[in-house]
Amino acid sequence: MFGDMMGMMNKIKETQQKVEETKERLKTVSIEEKSSDGLLSVTITATREIKNINVADELLEDKEQLEDYLVLTLNKAIARASDINEKELAAVAKDGMPDIPGMDMLK
Repeated sequence: MFGDMMGMMNKIKETQQKVEETKERLKTVSIEEKSSDGLLSVTITATREIKNINVADELLEDKEQLEDYLVLTLNKAIARASDINEKELAAVAKDGMPDIPGMDMLK
């Protein structure tokens, strides 16, 4: 029993390390999102850090339109980044979970 407990603890530590490594890797994953007409593009990391915004000159003429484009495009980019982030971290955590009787609902 004690050996099983030590094995579980080691597996949990390994999983925690893999989760941290995955978090660091996700900082380098870039996602580009463009407006439907291509006038605005946003580059964001999977950790939801904005890296770049490109705006077509014609959008600079209409403040309200630019604001709308920014909100829509940034929200789409953030949603994609969040989805990637959650899926990656969930996969690492699920793979690293020790087999604990009664906890098979996580699989």
